[in-house]
Amino acid sequence: MNEKPNIEAAQSSALSTPLPSSVRVEGDSQVSSKDLDDAYELYRRQDAASLDPREARQVLRTIDRHILPLLMGTYMLQYLDKSTVNFASVFGLREGTNLHGQDYSWSLSIFYFGTDVYFERPTVIFWGTLTITTPACKNFTGLAVNRFLLGCFESVVNPGFVLVLSMWWRQDEQPMRLTTYYCMNGIAGVCGGLLGYAARFLSERQRIVAVERVAMNRQGVKNRHFKTYQMWQCLRDPKTWILFVMSIASQIPNAAQSSFTSIILETFGFDVLQTQYLQIPGNVVQFCSLLLSGWISSRFPNMRCAVMLVGNLICVACAAALVSLPVGQDATENRWRRLVALWLCSFGSVGFSLSLTMVSSNVAGYTKKQLTGAFLFVGYCIGNIIGPQTFIETEAPFYTSAYIAILIGYIVKTVMLIVLYLYMWTVNRKRDREAAIYGSGFSKEQEKEAIERGMQDVTELDNKGFRYVL
Repeated sequence: MNEKPNIEAAQSSALSTPLPSSVRVEGDSQVSSKDLDDAYELYRRQDAASLDPREARQVLRTIDRHILPLLMGTYMLQYLDKSTVNFASVFGLREGTNLHGQDYSWSLSIFYFGTDVYFERPTVIFWGTLTITTPACKNFTGLAVNRFLLGCFESVVNPGFVLVLSMWWRQDEQPMRLTTYYCMNGIAGVCGGLLGYAARFLSERQRIVAVERVAMNRQGVKNRHFKTYQMWQCLRDPKTWILFVMSIASQIPNAAQSSFTSIILETFGFDVLQTQYLQIPGNVVQFCSLLLSGWISSRFPNMRCAVMLVGNLICVACAAALVSLPVGQDATENRWRRLVALWLCSFGSVGFSLSLTMVSSNVAGYTKKQLTGAFLFVGYCIGNIIGPQTFIETEAPFYTSAYIAILIGYIVKTVMLIVLYLYMWTVNRKRDREAAIYGSGFSKEQEKEAIERGMQDVTELDNKGFRYVL
């Protein structure tokens, strides 16, 4: 079977049951089924107060065992696919395809023009064929078309994985799971059928427990109805635009960490073989920093922004070193210091990966969550389109503009992170003060109401019981 199942349709079969046109909810009020979460019927069968913690942990282990390896494997395979041009760039790719001037940079940027084209039902056959035929490209036109179509058929997964994260894991569990599969490196490949498979490995009772666990996020699980008011709310929400700018800024330096790494190391004066194995330490830094940041963010409450800030500041310092260290007349001076700075720039993945959890954990209302994620990944594509263009061929081997752009990107990303934190912290404090008017702290009744409103697909802006994870 060539075509992969739709992720959202598969999710419906896994964690939802058909709803009547209207449903009576707590308080004897009638609510239209389109305003209720697709998993609302499962949610109503279980009282959160009686949820057995041991049973919940068992369901979590089952979910981790079946879904997480698929996410990890997909990321790893897609990274190898996407990074082939980086490895091949010093092994004759540019000469073999007659690339001149900015042709190589455009062959990288055009992938993300393709990624902006959303293919809801990509096929493995097309993706595999495009990957296999990459070596057959003999000129810039062929390589550009190949890369554009690859971007098209891989466009669905990154936004899809953010939705998968919020559907299956609690807010405190999401950072560790996301960084676990993200540390496999690169951009997600096509991974349809994930949740269609998930529908088979959970029993009826386990589905109820799975929904009840996620309901505690006060975000619901899924709602298939597009809601116009949530679209307008997304456009007016400051978080949308902060995350959009952060995403652009974080991805402009990405070219130095992915597609141009081999070329950069070559300009440092290393031979072809050295340009390959000297990339390994940077990958190790990325792998370890992602796992550590995920563990800290999951283990300690409200530490995500702090962890992101540390990662960003390391990148700012290293980018400043790349800009300021003397390079000599042939660009090979201080090459080891600059190489270490380049390795440590791999901490940049910490900030971007945890920014994805800002969508999965801090945006409620399914339409709003989808659109916020779409904005973030449009920014991701824009940053990755701009990044390769900062490597101007006439500036080789110094690439002054590229290193300055990397520094500016990290600085802007850091400033926007601080703005995001202050905005969410302020909203949380305001809501805490309002809740305190009716008693001391956040009562169980208020929490129950917040969960109920989340299962009614209410956004985080309208659900006054919602609190941002910082």
